[in-house]
Amino acid sequence: MAKAGESKALVIVESPSKAKTIGKFLGKKYKVVASVGHVRDLPKSKLGIEIDNNFEPAYINIRGKGDVIRELKKEAKTADKIYLATDPDREGEAISWHIAYLLGLNEAEKNRIVFNEITKEAIRNAVGNPRPIDLNLVDAQQARRILDRLVGYRISPLLWRKIRRGLSAGRVQSAALKIICDREKEIRAFVPEEFWNIAVTLTKKEGDRRAFSAKLIEKDGGKLTVRDGQTAETILRELSAGNYAVGKVEKKERIRRPYPPFTTSSMQQDASVKLGFFTKRIMSVAQQLYEGVEVKGRGTIGLISYIRTDSVRISAEADAMAKAYIKENFSEDYLGNNRYANKKKDVQDAHEAIRPSYVNLRPDDIRDSLSPDQYKLYKLIWSRFVASRMAPAVFDAVSADVVNGAYTFRATGSKLKFDGFLSVYRTGQEDGDDRMLPELTEGEALDHAEISSEQSFTQPPPRFTEAGLVKELEERDIGRPSTYVSIIAALIERKYVLRIKKTLQPTDLGFVVTDLMEKYFNEIVDAGFTAAMEDRLDDIETKGIDWHGVVGNFYEVLREELTIADREIEKVELQDEMTDEVCALCGKPMVIKHGRFGEFMACSGYPECKNTKPIVTKTDIKCPLCGADIVARKSRKGRVFYGCSGYPNCRQIYWNKPVNRQCPECGALLTEKKTKTGNFVCSNSDCGYKE
Repeated sequence: MAKAGESKALVIVESPSKAKTIGKFLGKKYKVVASVGHVRDLPKSKLGIEIDNNFEPAYINIRGKGDVIRELKKEAKTADKIYLATDPDREGEAISWHIAYLLGLNEAEKNRIVFNEITKEAIRNAVGNPRPIDLNLVDAQQARRILDRLVGYRISPLLWRKIRRGLSAGRVQSAALKIICDREKEIRAFVPEEFWNIAVTLTKKEGDRRAFSAKLIEKDGGKLTVRDGQTAETILRELSAGNYAVGKVEKKERIRRPYPPFTTSSMQQDASVKLGFFTKRIMSVAQQLYEGVEVKGRGTIGLISYIRTDSVRISAEADAMAKAYIKENFSEDYLGNNRYANKKKDVQDAHEAIRPSYVNLRPDDIRDSLSPDQYKLYKLIWSRFVASRMAPAVFDAVSADVVNGAYTFRATGSKLKFDGFLSVYRTGQEDGDDRMLPELTEGEALDHAEISSEQSFTQPPPRFTEAGLVKELEERDIGRPSTYVSIIAALIERKYVLRIKKTLQPTDLGFVVTDLMEKYFNEIVDAGFTAAMEDRLDDIETKGIDWHGVVGNFYEVLREELTIADREIEKVELQDEMTDEVCALCGKPMVIKHGRFGEFMACSGYPECKNTKPIVTKTDIKCPLCGADIVARKSRKGRVFYGCSGYPNCRQIYWNKPVNRQCPECGALLTEKKTKTGNFVCSNSDCGYKE
């Protein structure tokens, strides 16, 4: 209880780490606690939507959140003021709304605060400017949640009955799966076409004798494509009989403009390509940078702005901060005047693009305070933001035609004249930017050193990487960047897609589910329909349209399709996946089966032989207790753990992946676990050794 005359304010956030950071900024007059995500949701055991009561959701307190809710209510009773400081988006607004319900707060009162970055200035400004809960944002989140629940809880049981247990359908997930399957069909149907590249290496007859290459592009003024080796040989003979001379020469300045600062999806794409991170890892590290990192000499501070955004907008304060940094560390010449537009005109623009909270905190200055992953991602975000406020790079570019009889070749060259934004952020397109042609004059005769022809074939479209799929979903306006991680994870978890050499390849199961969905629930897998539904959800938020009507119109179509599908779809018999193992009882091959708790191996001689065994992955590590192999297993809830293959006689287990090294202090095995100070910890919980 606060002392007489002493006010006390309660601030409720989502994350414990964020609570720690914000608590340091606000001081002793504020108590900052975390809800640890959602506190109320639809029940897992049933649909939880009263369809006959205008689709009203039947929310319940989330199982396992009882202690958190009791703590929130306890703190609220002694607080003179309560601030709801969850994330500044639809999901965060809904969490605040649910917390307000549990605490008996008036949603019309000004108790909601939002901030785009976790800095002292941003937090204190937010506390000084509270607002009521935005019910349009809440309704948009509710509509999305209810639509997804209707699709998942109505279609998934149908898939269980008709294909096998454990499958799922999703409003966005199914559309994403169809995109992957359609690409695979293109690849399988692709017929390569032969073509030949012809190039010549040339030099000037005098003066600058640097060799340069020119590629054959035209014959008699028309575009030339060489389709076979015989034609290529004919062209080579004709060229050998002729002479080379310079045709038209064109010189100009070429401007390369910087990219805008990151949105969620562009960050996922760039970090995937440049850092090799999967989307889940990217968002996890970004969340750490946003919520707060202990920086030497500055305490715990948030290093970047909010990470879920579709906007490229930057605040005037952040723009001025960046330009002051550029002017001080480069020069006036490096200051840009760039204008960036959001891809969608009506994009949610409530918060900024992703940027560093303090541009003066250069990545290398705080490297010792960051984990390797944090440093790499922070450097990428920092560089992209600073570059976006800088002047374009300027190149001297030259293009020269080289003529031999009826044939025309093209040679190009460029040289960096002013590096501009490239001084801090390289785009990956710089190879070849600094190869200038020698000075050429129209009509000048040339010597040729070598002429070559190379057979090639047209290539099928590539399979999607995670970055490529994110880009495709964004371009088609399917889902939202904040959902892409969970979409990809669901496709892999359900075995609809395999991640092979960083590409996403659909399985036979993925094709079966997609074909069924396309036939009976076409609008759910249709990219255009899914994008249009995203627009309707945006309209609930931005225009205040009634969410009940949006859901009702969708459900009328879905209900009719469910009736037809249940009647017409026959049981699909999937072929079991064979393994290299043989049954220990009868010698027949073992196959992979799918049960209530996931995959297991069973004898292919069933029902005559009913032998089964769990699927385990061997490691090269021996159990320190009995010397048997340590193997990877899955718990009933799907969590991977590592245990002795001698179970049940030996019950040694590890929840983190063990490595073949002993702890130098106690002799137990070390396990993989990334911390701020290292990558390995001792498996003995009483030891505490890290490295």
